[in-house]
Amino acid sequence: MLVGYARTSTLDQTAGLEGQERDLRAAGCERLFVEQVSSVDVKERAKLAEALAYVREGDTLVVTKLDRLARSVAHLLDILDTLTERGAALRVLDLNLDTGTPTGRLLLTVLGGIAQFEREIMLERQREGIAKAKAAGKYKGRKPTARAKADEVLKLHREGVGGTEIARRVGIGRASVYRILNEADGVA
Repeated sequence: MLVGYARTSTLDQTAGLEGQERDLRAAGCERLFVEQVSSVDVKERAKLAEALAYVREGDTLVVTKLDRLARSVAHLLDILDTLTERGAALRVLDLNLDTGTPTGRLLLTVLGGIAQFEREIMLERQREGIAKAKAAGKYKGRKPTARAKADEVLKLHREGVGGTEIARRVGIGRASVYRILNEADGVA
């Protein structure tokens, strides 16, 4: 059985997700596992975990692109180990790659390494660009949303509301609440 897995990083990438689903169906996938979650949140990828638990001996997990499945070589190899233990293979459509063969497994490992290298280079360039923009005074970073709510946090705290409840009411994280309180007057 061909089992498809599709993923986009954000909720606003519906066209990309629909395209993946279309391609997986066209490839003959009988069952699809679809989610919208960042690849950075490996622990939050419930549908990937379900897909890996679902595959049986002789099945093939199909993805449209390698970056939809794993962001690092280590994670990719973990997924491959899981599939191998279950007697299943992996197929990557855009690479025309199938790990059902020794050559396919070798190529996937090499390509996974290249993909990780490219990602690390991109992140390095991004950090350099941000540093240059900061030095030129053009990059201010993310607007401090929690600090903008400091007056409201302090007011609720004076009323005796606890940190968790303040965070819920104001719409910020608990850590931000305690940071504001500590900066205000050392009250925790």
